[in-house]
Amino acid sequence: MKCPYCKSEDLKVIDSRDVNDGVRRRRQCLSCNSRFTTYERILPSSLFVIKKDMRREEFSKEKLLLGIQKACGKRPLPIGAIEKLADDIESELYNMGKSEIDSYKIGDMVMEGLRELDYIAYIRFASVYRDFSDITDLKQEVDTLINAGIIKKNRSSGQLTLLPDETTEITNRKAGK
Repeated sequence: MKCPYCKSEDLKVIDSRDVNDGVRRRRQCLSCNSRFTTYERILPSSLFVIKKDMRREEFSKEKLLLGIQKACGKRPLPIGAIEKLADDIESELYNMGKSEIDSYKIGDMVMEGLRELDYIAYIRFASVYRDFSDITDLKQEVDTLINAGIIKKNRSSGQLTLLPDETTEITNRKAGK
């Protein structure tokens, strides 16, 4: 290990704490006296994803995170929510104890997480993941969210409405819109 500031190898550990799935260490460089934090975690055995065309590809958390970030682009989400979702999915995958997992299971886990996190991101991800053929498929997915009460439940969390409600329609009629 080298100091990120002066590249010296003379370091000492000031503090160690257990965190989620590893150890957080606070370190100090003995050359420049700078302090920094490192995280250590055990790398589980390799996990392979079985794609739709039956190819096998090594699981990539970065790829998972990128897909979730694309779906959540420009959404008003709490800081760290996307990373936490990716971390939770990764942990759940490794906790299954399997060496191979179907890509559709990962997609379903992302869908479930996004449904709870942000319904717009959920619809964005679903439109790619489920490969909607036309607008009626998209409308069915939105209707499913409405019927399940997901949209009304999330509305109190500060999310913008997906479809106008009755109050908005009445206000717009009065305003002549």
